[in-house]
Amino acid sequence: MPIKVPDNLPALEDLLAEQVDVMAQQQALQQDIRPLKLLLLNLMPKKQDTEIQFARLLGNSPLQIELILMTTASYTPRHTEPGYLRRFYRRLEDVRDDFFDALIVTGAPVERLPFEEVAYWSELTEILDWSKSHCFRRLGICWGAQTLLYHFHDVPKFDCGDKLFGVYQHRLNHVPGRLMRGFTDSFPMPVSRYTENRKSDLAAAGIEVLGESDACGIGLARNPSNGDLFVLNHLEYDADTLGAEYWRDREQGLSTALPHGYFPGDDPQAEPVNFWRPYAFLLMNNWINDLYQSTPYDLSSLAQTRNGGQAPRRLVT
Repeated sequence: MPIKVPDNLPALEDLLAEQVDVMAQQQALQQDIRPLKLLLLNLMPKKQDTEIQFARLLGNSPLQIELILMTTASYTPRHTEPGYLRRFYRRLEDVRDDFFDALIVTGAPVERLPFEEVAYWSELTEILDWSKSHCFRRLGICWGAQTLLYHFHDVPKFDCGDKLFGVYQHRLNHVPGRLMRGFTDSFPMPVSRYTENRKSDLAAAGIEVLGESDACGIGLARNPSNGDLFVLNHLEYDADTLGAEYWRDREQGLSTALPHGYFPGDDPQAEPVNFWRPYAFLLMNNWINDLYQSTPYDLSSLAQTRNGGQAPRRLVT
């Protein structure tokens, strides 16, 4: 089933070129079905790259999905034209009275800052608190996952010193549920971060670890009580994302090491191969399936559910 994106979104052309199933809003209105409504809070500098990465994965689902793009009002990113944001992105005031099946919070290049020193932290915490009564679940990626863990569960992050950078094998922790179905006992994940969360802090908060690495720590975790998912690494990355980051760091004079397990033969001139993408599709399909099985048909019932009521289950009638 195609993913529904805003009319004339520039990323639409790239997605169609990849043969990703997408449809514009006008076409989607002709289908008598309630799509899953996913709100993507895009905090990454290169907005369009991130749009494509997530739309590619979401568009592989057999369900119709409406992807709504969101940004902050209190901070204007330097790498995206304001006109582009006004046309395709919403802010909290635009969606405050709406309801969504899930909020997705991307990473952001601010992870070494204390959370409270991030320019838009006050607004971000307001969005997260709003999501408790207007979004059925949350999915955080990298710094976005750390933000969810810190704000809702008081889980701190710790500086690793050297940058954790490359593609690392992760060990599957077999836990009940749909999320990790089909995963092999060892699976790769691209990693690009300076900070980490510790297993003992997650355990104290009641968060279960789904995948971890001896070299770079926790990769995937989940709140079993509400289904929130925390992806500390980047399965959504393109084949060239880590390479572009490596060369950018080198041009800026940073002593970033060669990304681990990424360039064939550790030759930075060799073209990387995306061997983690099957797991990205698998995780996203599992997550969408789990969300679909649990989310209420009438999303407006979320407000009463958060106040102790019972919401009708299932997306379909």
